Amino acid sequence: MDRIATNSAYNAVLTNLMQAEIAQTTAGNQISSTEKATDLEGYGTGAEALTAMQASNTQVTGYLNNTQVIAAKLSSQDTGLNQVASSSTSSISAITNAIATGNGASLMQQLQTSFDDAVQGLNTQFNGEYVFAGGQVNTPPVSATSLSDLTSGPLPSLFHNDQLQISTQLDQNTSISTGFLANQVGTPLFTALQTIQAYVQANGPFGATLTTAQQSFLTQQLGTLNTVQTNLNNVVAQNGLAQAEVTNTQSSLTQQQTMLQGLIGTATQANLAQASANLQQAQLSIQAAGQVFQALNASSLLNTLSTTGGAIS
Repeated sequence: MDRIATNSAYNAVLTNLMQAEIAQTTAGNQISSTEKATDLEGYGTGAEALTAMQASNTQVTGYLNNTQVIAAKLSSQDTGLNQVASSSTSSISAITNAIATGNGASLMQQLQTSFDDAVQGLNTQFNGEYVFAGGQVNTPPVSATSLSDLTSGPLPSLFHNDQLQISTQLDQNTSISTGFLANQVGTPLFTALQTIQAYVQANGPFGATLTTAQQSFLTQQLGTLNTVQTNLNNVVAQNGLAQAEVTNTQSSLTQQQTMLQGLIGTATQANLAQASANLQQAQLSIQAAGQVFQALNASSLLNTLSTTGGAIS
C-alpha cells in the first residue's frame, strides 16, 4: 500500500537537517578560529573552570609584569648604592695614600670628588623618580654640593627624603621592602667627611707635608670610614638579596604562567583533525537529509494521486 502521511517523516528530516547545519557551523568555526567555542556558553560545564584559570592567569601575568618593573628599579638602586659605597672606598684610599706619602696637598680635592659621587648616587633616578627619596619622589633627596655644605648647618637639613620605605607585593603570598632612604644610607659617610672638613676649617688645610697631628687625625678617621664602608657594603648586599628574591619569584611566576596557559590552551583549542572530521560528517548528513527530503517529496500524496489519475474532492 502506498504511504499517504509523510508529516512525521518531514519533521524528522528537518530536525536532522538543522542539527547537521549546527554541527557544520560549529566545526567550521573551530577550524577557522582554532578554538572550541567563541563564548563561554559554548564550553558548557567547563566554562566555570575556564573562567577560573583565565582569572588566575591574568593575576599571575600582572604580578610578573610588576616584578619586571621592580627588578629594573632594584638595578638602578644597586647602581646608586654601589656608587655611594665606592665613594667611601675612594675616600679611604685617598686618606691612606696621604698618610703613606706624608703629602695631603690634594686630599681635600679627592675627598670632594668622592663626595660628589656619593651625592650623585643618593640622587639616583628611575623613570624620572628619585629612588632614595621615600615618598618625595620628585625632590632630590640630597641638596649638598660641596664639603663646606656639611659644616654650614645640621646634617639632617641636607636630606629631603621622607621616611616612607616602599614595600612591594611580589605575588599573592610574598611582599618585600625594596626602598632605601638617602638619609639612612648617606648620613654615616657624610658625618665622617663632615668631621674632616670641620678639622680643616679649624686647623688649616693639609699641606704637602702632613704634620704629626694631621697624620694622627687622619689615621683615626680611617677607622671611622672603614666602619662606614662595612655598613654600606651591607646595604648593597641587602639590595642584592632583594634582587635575588625578585628573580626567584619571576622564575616561579613564569612557570605558573606557562602551566596556566597550557591548561587554558588545552581547554580552548580545538582538535582540528576532529573538527575537520566533524565538518565532513555534518556535510554528509546535510546531503543525506536533502536526498531524503527529495525522496519524501516525490512520494507525497499529491504525487501519488497525480500518478494514478485520482482527484482530490
